[in-house]
Amino acid sequence: MKTFAKIRSGYMALLAIASSMLVLAGALAFQYIGGLYPCVLCMYQRWAYVVAAAFALLAWVLRKNPPLARITLGASSLSFLGGAVIAGFHAGVEKQWWEGTSECQGDAFDLSLSVDDLANQLLNQPVVRCDVVPWDLFGISMAGYNVPISLMLAGICFWTVRQKRSR
Repeated sequence: MKTFAKIRSGYMALLAIASSMLVLAGALAFQYIGGLYPCVLCMYQRWAYVVAAAFALLAWVLRKNPPLARITLGASSLSFLGGAVIAGFHAGVEKQWWEGTSECQGDAFDLSLSVDDLANQLLNQPVVRCDVVPWDLFGISMAGYNVPISLMLAGICFWTVRQKRSR
C-alpha cells in the first residue's frame, strides 16, 4: 500500500499547484483585464500562493519518497495558512476594524532616483490603499473570499500530511 501514499501525496501536490495557479490567474485577470491594481497586502497574499505552489511542486517531485513529500506538502499547508492570516488581516483593514501596515498608503518609491525620474514614477504609479474595497460580491471583498479558500487548501494539504501510511 505504499504506492497509495505516493499517489495520494502526488495528487494533493498537483491539486495545490493547480489551485494556486488558478487563484493567481484570477488575481492577474482582475488586475490586467479588470484594471483593479493590487495593494501591498494583496501582493503578500499572492506571494503566499507562489510559495505554497513551490512547496507543492517540490512535494510532487519528491512523491516517490513519501516522508519528504509529506514534509514539503506540510510546508505548502503552512504557506496557505499564512495566506489566510494575511487575507484575514486585509479583510479587517478593509472593514476598518484595525489599521493596515505603513505600506498600505501606496507603494514605496526609490529615493535614489533623480527628481525628474521620481516625478515620472509618482505620476505613473497607481496609488492603491489597503482599506478601500475595489470589488466585492455579496458584500465580501476578494480578501474576504481568500480567507476560506486559503484555509480549505491548507486543510486539504494538512489532512494529506496527517494520513497514516499503510504498510
